[in-house]
Amino acid sequence: MVNVSHETAGDTERRLLRVTTQARVRFYPGTFAFLEFPLSSFPEAANSDALALIRDDVVWSQLVPCDDVTQELFGVFRFHFPLGADNSGFVGWLATRLKQRYGTGVFVTCGQHREDGGIFDYWGVPADLTPEVFAEIQALVDGSITG
Repeated sequence: MVNVSHETAGDTERRLLRVTTQARVRFYPGTFAFLEFPLSSFPEAANSDALALIRDDVVWSQLVPCDDVTQELFGVFRFHFPLGADNSGFVGWLATRLKQRYGTGVFVTCGQHREDGGIFDYWGVPADLTPEVFAEIQALVDGSITG
């Protein structure tokens, strides 16, 4: 459920720091890449190890484990929030935090699991920043970073 609230930037920061400590995060080992295949090749070309499948009008793109250095490689982590947690604004807040701290953009791909809090997010960061970003995320979840 998307929440609508009117709060100051400081209130938002405190709320999102607090709600992050309620989240479950999973850090995926290794690196991942988006690999493409034509629409006509679905479902045969879909990889059972894909974390996400998304398409446009021409191709399917699947986020799969990959260590091919000719591909753009990412470290990936996933957030699940408990049912009822007000995490509105979380994606923009965390993306901005990571951009300011590490100079990088991110990708976010969402899914839904109704019985496990609703929307969940896969986040990707450049593979070479994975150790630093994973440590930052763990510190946020642990509550050792405060506003």
